[in-house]
Amino acid sequence: MPPTAPPTLAVTLGDPVGIGPEITARTLADPATAALGRGLAVGDAAVLRRAVGICGLDVRVNAVGSPAEARYAPGTIDVLDLGIAPAALPWGEVDAVAGRSAVAAIEAATRAALAGEVDGIVTSPINKEAIWAAGSRHLGHTEMLGELTGAAHYDTMFVVRGLKIFFTTRHLSLREALDQITEERVAAAIRHAVTALRVFGHDEPRLAVAAINPHGGEGGHFGDEEITVLRPAVEEAASEGLGVIGPVPADSVFHQGLDGRFDGVLSHFHDQGHIPAKTVDFDGTVSVTVGLPILRTSVDHGTAFDIAGTGRASHATMAAAFRAAAGFSRYTDRIRAAYGTAAA
Repeated sequence: MPPTAPPTLAVTLGDPVGIGPEITARTLADPATAALGRGLAVGDAAVLRRAVGICGLDVRVNAVGSPAEARYAPGTIDVLDLGIAPAALPWGEVDAVAGRSAVAAIEAATRAALAGEVDGIVTSPINKEAIWAAGSRHLGHTEMLGELTGAAHYDTMFVVRGLKIFFTTRHLSLREALDQITEERVAAAIRHAVTALRVFGHDEPRLAVAAINPHGGEGGHFGDEEITVLRPAVEEAASEGLGVIGPVPADSVFHQGLDGRFDGVLSHFHDQGHIPAKTVDFDGTVSVTVGLPILRTSVDHGTAFDIAGTGRASHATMAAAFRAAAGFSRYTDRIRAAYGTAAA
């Protein structure tokens, strides 16, 4: 049986004046990364060369016009050159040109993934003000990728030490999120989470639904959402044959998941899922966008304008995102089958 070819992953530089170019350069220059797969930077060659110099890396930047031209030679970082942002942009400042470059990199990487020229994409952080200054109307990466791929529905899945964490709501105030946690919405979130677990390798998924209130509401004494919303949603999903239990008190469900009792946990609002993941392993927490017909992983931090250009940014999270994408690339056929536009 012939050896399996290493995956090819497009890695966007993110905002050119944030830390994205630096953490991309460090990751793609690392021999440990090359052992996992072939990384193709996507952005501006001038920006990547500046980052390589700032980081003091002994590598050559090879600008290419298409993924097919990349050679992945030792000591070289191939970059799909967009030719938008010059190297001289001031570090750490909101800039429309930088925003335009960041958006173009996402578009180019997505096109390559949809065409099968790469096996997945790994994204560096972007600055929302910069992409808005460049004319983008999207709230961020995920919404942009949803439109670019024609996805009918998409969700965020965190992966931390093997545990997968899902969210009923995303970027809302806590008060707004609680108002939107309905039985119907939780039941739908359960179905989407179980589908994602199957797609990403769990043939018999085990999902736990986190409670909202302290101690799971103590029979309605500390709030009744567990009784009126969560339990009916869980029972409905279980009646459909889905492997789901809950609600489980949120102060223990993540610990139990990390101990292997569950494959995934459905949290209900932003910080309920983010805090345990990032406390357990900040650098190792990877964000995966599920529901897209392509594989996409991402760092889960921002552009860090305060240290951009200093060479001090750690690339640990980018390395973790690349590692996760290389591992998940074995499921690209499942991803296309489950989330392709024809199936959506």
